[in-house]
Amino acid sequence: MAILIVERSEHPQFLSNTYLVADGEGGPAFFVDAGGPVAPLIDAAERLRLTPTHALLTHHHFDHVSEADQLRERWPALDVRISTLERELLEGPAGTGGNATGPSQQARAGASPRYGAIEAGQALELGALEVRPLHTPGHTAGMLSFLVCARSDSAGEGHGRERGRGPSGGGPGGFGGGHAIVFTGDTLFKDSVGGVRAPGHTDYTDLRDSIMGTLMELPAETVIYPGHAEATSVEREWEHNPFIRIWRGLDAEGSERCTALGREATLVLLGSDYDGGTKAWVRWPDGSDDIVPGSRVQRKP
Repeated sequence: MAILIVERSEHPQFLSNTYLVADGEGGPAFFVDAGGPVAPLIDAAERLRLTPTHALLTHHHFDHVSEADQLRERWPALDVRISTLERELLEGPAGTGGNATGPSQQARAGASPRYGAIEAGQALELGALEVRPLHTPGHTAGMLSFLVCARSDSAGEGHGRERGRGPSGGGPGGFGGGHAIVFTGDTLFKDSVGGVRAPGHTDYTDLRDSIMGTLMELPAETVIYPGHAEATSVEREWEHNPFIRIWRGLDAEGSERCTALGREATLVLLGSDYDGGTKAWVRWPDGSDDIVPGSRVQRKP
């Protein structure tokens, strides 16, 4: 892969990450998410003589999009993209594009969308890099992870050119192998996984399949840059993530009775979470599974 720059800014309250990515100094760049604070990344872009062309949003939650307008103020032509499903949640009647609780100003005014669309299979060529969106639903319905690898032609001349749909290899997103990094949003963290109770969520099965059927199919050396907290790798999570270890059949499921979200349940796993708290995998009496905040689980004496 070309020389790769990944600069990270972590929000002090949300612990959400915003990333600045480039193939080297003095060329095109892009952002992944925009929860901020973006000021350090603006400074980094200027110091490294980078020209950001895109901001790629993993999903619509406020802690991942709240400072997108600040990036646009600095680079008015910045192409901000999000999956169509997430864009509807971001800009629709209950969207969070303008503030944490109410509709975006744009939606109220009936303006044309400020966010472009990007979908799985729609690769972007940015300098010497290629970005392949992977659909990883669960935490939200339209969640995208962004796989970044070297362009197959290695020409390094693309500045946001789209390759169109359709895989060109056998791995996730058509990835044919080699060195890569992946931005996983709120699907997978170091030693933990995303919950499926946030606004716009789908379900446990989607989350498990996104992790085991997509992210864990990437090469072991792939570096994972999550939406919260520190980086990890496919190899490390494959071996050490407690959720993945149970899914692999290496560790046994728990059978402790508990109360979760005020309902009777079985506690399959109480694992760590990115914020120092816990994340719980529970099973309801009907046999369906769920991933909920550990703080909402009461263990029985």
